[in-house]
Amino acid sequence: QVLLAESGGDSVQSGGSLRLSCATSGFAFRPACAGWFRQAPGKDREWVARIDSDGNTEYAASVKGRFAISRDNEKSSLYLQMNSLKPEDTAMYICAAETRASRMTTLHALIQTLGARAFNYWGQGTQVTVSS
Repeated sequence: QVLLAESGGDSVQSGGSLRLSCATSGFAFRPACAGWFRQAPGKDREWVARIDSDGNTEYAASVKGRFAISRDNEKSSLYLQMNSLKPEDTAMYICAAETRASRMTTLHALIQTLGARAFNYWGQGTQVTVSS
């Protein structure tokens, strides 16, 4: 059974930091790409950060320089360090894995082909609330 379980969400003040974790099981995490997404009430889900099996990372412009994605393949876990948080970062944060791609180039091709159907495994999310 595939499981992605996020944790670490909380309510913090603007300028604060949080570290999100995503524990995975039931599939081969090491060779997979993985990412973090977020969805605020009334808004579409948006991509935040992604990482490939080699540790190459990419970030959405809105979080670049403030957030850092990382992975621990020994623990089959994904992390998101969030610094300098802003009220507009308030959202449900969701981790996802894409087992059909190991490299970022392949992931890009999948995203271009599949769009929102890229990333075949998803967690339930953890809530992050940032107050001003």
